[in-house]
Amino acid sequence: MKTTIGRWLVPVFGGLAFIFLLVPVAYVFAFSFNDAGRTNLSWRGFTLENWLNPCGAPAVCEALGNSLQIGAIATVLATALGTAIAIGLVRYRFRLNATANMLIFLPLATPEVVLGASLLAQFLNIGAELGLGTIIIAHTMFCISFVVVTVKARVASLDPKLEEAASDLYASPLQAFWRVTFPLLLPGIVAAALLAFAMSFDDFIITNFNSGNVTTFPKFIYVSATRGIPAQANVIGSAMFIIALAIVIGGQILSHRRARTLAAR
Repeated sequence: MKTTIGRWLVPVFGGLAFIFLLVPVAYVFAFSFNDAGRTNLSWRGFTLENWLNPCGAPAVCEALGNSLQIGAIATVLATALGTAIAIGLVRYRFRLNATANMLIFLPLATPEVVLGASLLAQFLNIGAELGLGTIIIAHTMFCISFVVVTVKARVASLDPKLEEAASDLYASPLQAFWRVTFPLLLPGIVAAALLAFAMSFDDFIITNFNSGNVTTFPKFIYVSATRGIPAQANVIGSAMFIIALAIVIGGQILSHRRARTLAAR
């Protein structure tokens, strides 16, 4: 009897939790088709106009463009630096190795309001003008930790003998890295880059501290909430969710096909 209850209890609670998480997403998607007036808080009728003209609300596409630009640049910088740090922490042993590991994990445990205020204080002390540059630096700083943690796990799972075999076949250290190590690390690097972009695109607290007059998409949503979020913002949010879902499903399909091909060989 207890086994039967336990067998049903986990799927039921898991399903309820999944539904709870998807309710806000469903609300955003549904109200992206709302024929809204000044506010988008009540349903007034179905329309496709919001999807046909997603830039209809003032400054919404400008804010989206800023978020995409910041996310792309911060992702490239954080992925490059984080990958190098992860390889160095795993493959090499030095005196301050434990301290470096602790400093990498520190931003993950630090509240964003503390990190944002600290970065703002540093920018003000050096006289930097707040804007796109300071946002990119701030996002790169807190995204590096997520990249290091993700790539580090991938590096730790690699067998060093593979690189040694490449060296025995007269490959230089650079050739061994690009032909052996990097292809094996690539799935972890891509996962880390996607995570970094998601964290950067979604961030509000650190951005709000260090953005100055620049408006990002999360900041636009926060400011618009006082007078009613426009339906075009729901369209962009729904589109981003669909794109992310398509990337995840596509990655799973490619992994499944690759596994079947390897098994067949």
